Amino acid sequence: MIRSILAVCLGNRCRSPMAADLLRQALPDCSVISAGLAPPVGASADPRVIRLLAKEGLDLAPHLARELDAGMVAGADLVLVMDTEPREWLESVYPEARGKTHRLCEAEQADIPDPYGCSQAMFVIVLGLIRQGVQAWSAQIHSEAQATRYGEAT
Repeated sequence: MIRSILAVCLGNRCRSPMAADLLRQALPDCSVISAGLAPPVGASADPRVIRLLAKEGLDLAPHLARELDAGMVAGADLVLVMDTEPREWLESVYPEARGKTHRLCEAEQADIPDPYGCSQAMFVIVLGLIRQGVQAWSAQIHSEAQATRYGEAT
């Protein structure tokens, strides 16, 4: 059963913080954190991300970028990356990530491009992709949790 989720992107200022907040909203019983592979540690989320998520009723203003570490990977039941290359890197550096690392938009067979430095329109597109991935994963996690509860009840 999935109880802890780690969302990972490159800088931990755009995609993974958005994904983490939307996952927390969709899966309130799960612990969700985010981290970056090469973040500017301590930097705030991109202001465009903060504004976009405010429209979703979420407050990303307190977010500070942090670097991925082995403890985060080991403590996660599910690691969600934004694109294929980080998945391969993660699984080679952290063997314990194998089997539990997937793209956020795996169901859509899509990578989520990094919007950093792009237009506001790109941030909106990326948020839409992240929302799709969150919806797919949260539905799958809810379904698995129901199956586990049903199995325990019989």
